[in-house]
Parts: sequence; C-alpha cells; structure tokens
Amino acid sequence: MENRISIKPAIIASIALLILAVFPLPYGFYTLLRIVVFLTAGYISWFCYKSKKIKWTWTMGFMSLIFNPVIPLHFERALWVAVDLIAAIILIIYLIRAKRDNNE
Repeated sequence: MENRISIKPAIIASIALLILAVFPLPYGFYTLLRIVVFLTAGYISWFCYKSKKIKWTWTMGFMSLIFNPVIPLHFERALWVAVDLIAAIILIIYLIRAKRDNNE
C-alpha cells in the first residue's frame, strides 16, 4: 500500500477561500487565496500528469496560471467573482470524481 499525503484538505480549503472571495475582503485575503489555489491546482496538475489524466492536467495547470501569485493577472472585480466561482466548481467536480475513482 502506498503512503501518500492527502490533498483533500487543501482542495477543501481552496474551495472555501474561492467561495469567500465573492465578498469584499482585505487585499491580503486575495493574496492568500492566490497562493493556496496556485499551489493546490499546481500539485493536482502534477499528480494528474503522473497519472496520465491529460484533461485534468491541463485544467489544473491553467487554473494555477490564473491564480499565479508571482505574475498576477488583473481582472475587474465582476470577472474575478465569476472566475472564483468557476474555479470552486471545478475543484468540487475534481474532488467528487477523485472520490468516486478511489471507491471503485
């Protein structure tokens, strides 16, 4: 049996932060959001690449680029709200499918 660290807590934290991001919060919150989602999506992308799950590799890689804290993208507030909610939905779908795949 393989001993792996679970990414599930990071995914749940990312989802929670993305949902909270629809509210007007201090700038530091959005910096934390970028870092957490960037690292989580980047790890999932790498994991999916190793597992040959190409669609998830590209999806999470793209998400990690959008939330990149080093060279941040600057969108209007309304667009960020939409991006945050779409990213949360994508992570929820990933979490559900990963759980389903592990139970089979």
